[in-house]
Amino acid sequence: MDSELILIVDDEPQNLAAMRQVLAKEYRLVFALNGHEALEVAKKQKPGLILMDIDMPVMNGYQACQALSEHPDTEHIPVIFVTSLSQVGDEATGLNIGAVDYLTKPISPPIVKARVRIHLSLVRASQLKQSYQDAIYMLGTAGHYNDLDTGVHIWRMAAYARAIAIACGWDVNDARQLELAAPMHDTGKMGIPGSILRKPAKLNASEWAVMRTHTTMGYNILSKSRAPVFKLAAEVALRHHEKWDGSGYPDGLAGEDIPESARIVAIADVFDALTMKRPYKEAWSVEESVKTIQESAGSHFDPRLVSIFMQILPEIRAIKNSWDAHEDDEEMEINIHKNERF
Repeated sequence: MDSELILIVDDEPQNLAAMRQVLAKEYRLVFALNGHEALEVAKKQKPGLILMDIDMPVMNGYQACQALSEHPDTEHIPVIFVTSLSQVGDEATGLNIGAVDYLTKPISPPIVKARVRIHLSLVRASQLKQSYQDAIYMLGTAGHYNDLDTGVHIWRMAAYARAIAIACGWDVNDARQLELAAPMHDTGKMGIPGSILRKPAKLNASEWAVMRTHTTMGYNILSKSRAPVFKLAAEVALRHHEKWDGSGYPDGLAGEDIPESARIVAIADVFDALTMKRPYKEAWSVEESVKTIQESAGSHFDPRLVSIFMQILPEIRAIKNSWDAHEDDEEMEINIHKNERF
């Protein structure tokens, strides 16, 4: 794999030469003599990191950093200021406009190498996180690609699942992980024929047999990953149609043999499905849907979790109202939610 690209910005050639000597063996380097040049190079080359002097002609480091942060092509590139000791007192100014670190002149090669290594590692971690987020979003969407009128269902029910998990004692981070995993619960539906998913009536026995396979198909897809969020998603995909009394599928598990993650998602999923319009039914009221959830405690759902669901019903209503307010502009809402939650 190619080494990372670093942009070094300084109006003094000897300073550029010093940085080249320190970093050239490990990284690809490009150079600029002032802030204006740095902007142009950054837009074209997309470096992973910028090391920039502050006191430069044409456009100083502060101005360049501000401009970089305001341009969509460069706003995510971290900037480390390289300054003389007399400028260290201006650190707060630089950090306020977006710099991530400071190095002082004359530079110390070991410190430069260490700081560069740390910040590039953070960049790679951020890119990996974004890749996970994108994969979650795509798999969640793919599971409903042929399913009409699902709206923002998978994202709204994920918010319900997170709220229920926190209310029943899950750690906040674990509940957040469940919120990320829940949208992938129907990933296996990408293998179900559209004629079944879109049928504007109840399914017959043979169609239900096909539909039920989406749990194992989803598990087979998601379990290929060793990442915790996909392992959790695989568990939920496989078990979210199991029922408390053992009458569910694919394996007829009962009670606490069903993972709690799947028991939580089952309530969130059914509640949201009942309150939304589908090809074969009109949307039910919250009151009707809650009544059905309560009546299904001990048969379909874990009675303890139903009790917790009822206790946080005001929060569930608030989540629903927040999502419903934006459902007319579904794409905007999904993008906003994706950015905020992940």
